[in-house]
Amino acid sequence: MAEMPNALTIMGIDPGLARAGLGVIVNEGYSSKVLLAQPISTPTTWDLARRLKRLYEVIRDAARQLRPTAAAIETLYFAANVKTAIQVAQARGVAILATADEGIELFEYTPLQIKQAVAGYGRASKEQMLKMVQVLLAMKEPPRSDHVADALAAAVCHAHHYRKNRLLAMADKKSQWRQ
Repeated sequence: MAEMPNALTIMGIDPGLARAGLGVIVNEGYSSKVLLAQPISTPTTWDLARRLKRLYEVIRDAARQLRPTAAAIETLYFAANVKTAIQVAQARGVAILATADEGIELFEYTPLQIKQAVAGYGRASKEQMLKMVQVLLAMKEPPRSDHVADALAAAVCHAHHYRKNRLLAMADKKSQWRQ
């Protein structure tokens, strides 16, 4: 069985058409630091194709520059506003395509999983999430954008899940070896 890599670079994505967030962290053991915290916006005056292309290009360019080993994105949940849900779904599809084109394995987490991993509470408020992202990533200030905070939170969630799953697999392997 392969050892856990010393450092894991993870891209977190908070998709959206008008405003999105992109965050890349490097995780080593129990600490993580921010490599990229970038809001993405597209003018409402642009047509849909141009807006989606901009999102794709920003994600692709960050992936090419920072070479993450994994990406994390929040699962789609249906909002009361159908138009917004469709736009988020389109942006999410483009984000998924950008990571796939760059050969990055994508992991999806529910909002509950992300909040539990970051704040320890599945119903954490935006303010609690901002503060915990700041603390966990040793940032001097919380992210200025909720979308960037959500992207970084998704990346932190994946780091926690990845490490936990690898440690459980290693413990299981060790247990089987002793039998």
